[in-house]
Amino acid sequence: MSAQTESPARPGPDPEQPGAGGRLGSVWAVLRNSWRGLTAMRTALVLLFLLALGALPGALLPQRSLNQTLVDKYFTDYPWLAPTLDRLGFFDIFAAPWFAAIYLLLMVSLIGCVLPRTVEHAKALRAAPVAVPRNLGRMPHHGRAVLDMGIDEAAGLVRTRLRGWRSAEQEDGPARTFSAEKGYLRELGNLLFHLSLIGLLVGFGAGKLFGYEGQVIVMSGGGQFCNTGILGYDSFRAGLRVDGTDLTPFCVRVDDFQTQYLANGQANSFDARIGYQTGADLAAGDVEQWRPYDLSVNHPLRLDGDRVYLLGNGYAPQFTVTFPDGQQRTGEIQWRPVDMGTLLSEGATKFEPPGVTNDEQRRTRQLAITGLLAPTSSGGTVVTSVFPDLLNPEVAVDVLRGDLGLDDGRGQSIFQVDQSKVDSGQLTRVARANLVPGQSVTLDDGTVVRFDGVQKWVNLQISHDPGQNYVLVFAILLLAGLGLSLTIRRRRFWARLTPADDGARTVVEVGGLARTDRAGYGEEFDRLRADLLKSHSEATKDT
Repeated sequence: MSAQTESPARPGPDPEQPGAGGRLGSVWAVLRNSWRGLTAMRTALVLLFLLALGALPGALLPQRSLNQTLVDKYFTDYPWLAPTLDRLGFFDIFAAPWFAAIYLLLMVSLIGCVLPRTVEHAKALRAAPVAVPRNLGRMPHHGRAVLDMGIDEAAGLVRTRLRGWRSAEQEDGPARTFSAEKGYLRELGNLLFHLSLIGLLVGFGAGKLFGYEGQVIVMSGGGQFCNTGILGYDSFRAGLRVDGTDLTPFCVRVDDFQTQYLANGQANSFDARIGYQTGADLAAGDVEQWRPYDLSVNHPLRLDGDRVYLLGNGYAPQFTVTFPDGQQRTGEIQWRPVDMGTLLSEGATKFEPPGVTNDEQRRTRQLAITGLLAPTSSGGTVVTSVFPDLLNPEVAVDVLRGDLGLDDGRGQSIFQVDQSKVDSGQLTRVARANLVPGQSVTLDDGTVVRFDGVQKWVNLQISHDPGQNYVLVFAILLLAGLGLSLTIRRRRFWARLTPADDGARTVVEVGGLARTDRAGYGEEFDRLRADLLKSHSEATKDT
């Protein structure tokens, strides 16, 4: 029986030590490799491609944030496809979680890719010229000559010629070496480009966080809008850090709106003559003083960090209803265009009976005037528009009476009535007529509905983006940095001066290298070599 000798057990890797191959080390390696992969330039390009690919449905499919009506129509036209697309977020692309994940990863990738390169360019901008290579004859540009002067005089000649270059001089025994470099502004351009790219991202982010955008329809002829809260808007999109309680105060009044059309009905110009009051004017209490401004397409009103754009226009028919007891009510509300070429419009103008205290009677005697408005009617039995300008207005209306749902506390469209109430009989049609301004129709209970005329309205967009100025500045700096990095060449020049055997002459050897594959440095090097070596027949030329 032989004895066995136990060898001491080798200590295994500590699972708590990251560098020892334990669990923490594995986790750390995975995180490190994942970060390197995410911040690689190829990853940023792939994410950019995916972002562009993911945005395509936003251009091809209707979006809820822009037009809910078109989304509803898509559900009606494609009932088998629309629910699946809706579950994937294709009708609200830019708020979909998967789209947000792509652009957040892209931003992280870009910042993680750009910042290290920014540090590298900053170091390169301050770097000293590279030392003289041992064998200058291997450089792409090379020359050698023996000068009839001492080494001190030759060194002075080299110093004079290298003015404007970042240079360094060293003594190597009896020899002297010069290393010089030019084109450091190229690195400045790279640095400016990368920093501006980060600035653009920050500017865009600030706009999304603290900006807002809203649209409102204002009647021409004195209609007003004041930016005091979100309730005054027809639609409002707030930034993530905007709650609508601290909007920039100002007021706008639309005095007149003029349009010009070509003979074929194409719009030629839109011009709204408006007045406005700034926050300072409102604070001073001068509510009667309005500053004039001509608002037109692509020429917004800029005030206090907000911009007021003219987006669209349309018509609002005016109706006067005379009730059986002699009381009158006038209604004027915008109707929406259904044909942008001729501005044929549809809508609903709603009235409540005046002086009725009984809730049941008031609810069942509400009126709605619905139908079509033609700004330039064809004059036929079927009302249609042949031109977008207000030349021959006519309306084709249905007068509905019953319960419009105005008292139930629920929101409803200003452009139409609730069709379910028509189907259930709660709303009934009591009259149908084609009317021109001044004409009227009398209902069965003696109520008279008169078409008075048409007023114009304009659609204004108010945009507030605190990052827009920064985006503009960084965009200009980005282009400037890109121009510097593309046009400036980084090139190097070296010279080695060695005393000849007799001590009265100096052997000068020069070499050059362009750090970028750009044409032009060969000619510059030839001039440098000629200036230093031109007067000596023993000069040799190697390129």
